Amino acid sequence: MKILYYDCFAGISGDMNLAAMIDLGVDPEYLIGELAKLGIDDDFSIEVSADERKGIHGTRVDVVLKEDKHRHHRNSGHHGNHERGHHSHSRHAHRNLKDIGKIINGSSFADEVKAKSMAMFQRVAEAEAKIHGKQLSEVHFHEVGATDSIVDIVGAAICFYALEIDEVWCSPVELGGGFVKCAHGVMPVPAPATLEILASIPTKRGAIQKETTTPTGAAILAELVDRFEHAPELMLEKTAYGIGHRDTEIPNVLRVSLATTLDPPNRLKTSPVCLLECNIDDMTGEMLKDAMDQLMETGAMDVHFTSIIMKKNRSAVTLSVLCKAEEEDKFKRSIFRHTSTLAIKTIPTKMTFSTSLLSSWKRY
Repeated sequence: MKILYYDCFAGISGDMNLAAMIDLGVDPEYLIGELAKLGIDDDFSIEVSADERKGIHGTRVDVVLKEDKHRHHRNSGHHGNHERGHHSHSRHAHRNLKDIGKIINGSSFADEVKAKSMAMFQRVAEAEAKIHGKQLSEVHFHEVGATDSIVDIVGAAICFYALEIDEVWCSPVELGGGFVKCAHGVMPVPAPATLEILASIPTKRGAIQKETTTPTGAAILAELVDRFEHAPELMLEKTAYGIGHRDTEIPNVLRVSLATTLDPPNRLKTSPVCLLECNIDDMTGEMLKDAMDQLMETGAMDVHFTSIIMKKNRSAVTLSVLCKAEEEDKFKRSIFRHTSTLAIKTIPTKMTFSTSLLSSWKRY
């Protein structure tokens, strides 16, 4: 199983995530080309450079806002001012969720990139609505309306699918501490929206008295991560670092790794299967039992009957046969051979197994 592991000992922000993904192997030209599909590339440019924190070398990403003519991290907190709503208002940043949806859904991104991006924005919007006591439609959240945050979130979705991983795992997330000045006044760190997004997710605090995890970073983890674990047993293939903008007491980096893991006994495995069904109203119970026996002997994964009422109130049964996807034709022939049906319905689907049971699989 191919794993992307986030080690968030110094938290996470959107720009650090993009930097880490590029350092891990995502082609920056590919990322920039994909982001151009947003249709707002006249608003920004992306600069990718090498940098280091406390002797740890990695990749740094700057989203340069062309209208403002300055980098979004300037005069900022721990990770930089990519979360503009927690530091200042941008005059071009006041978009709402509907506006963002028009930009993303009107693009030529793959459907999964659109859906994943909107899911992240939805998390931030819902958190902001709850914190400020508004309906979702009333929220004009500059936090994710800013161009740089659109780049951060959509870029995260692009990189996620580009890496073609099976699962995302993550350490407990460092949140930092202290206070920060923002549009609403002096706010505690972590920001209320960050805490709301990370509900039910393992976190820790106090590594430094600054903001280490932003709402955008929190939304990326909340949407992408399948499993949170502090010290998983993994076989590391590559480790990379996304460099944060500020030099702090601890290395301001996001560490990510590509790794593999052998399926432990309690892991799950999902395989494509085929469900074949037909309705029968003219076979006796003995004949149906014989048909079931024949199908099981042929190698069906499961066979069962369901009582139904057909048209004109005729009693009947539905025969359901589960088989491997590649054995569909074989079992269709067997059903036609051993039953009186004239038609079979085919339903492609998936079946999830506990690998601890695979070696002792028994049919009943």
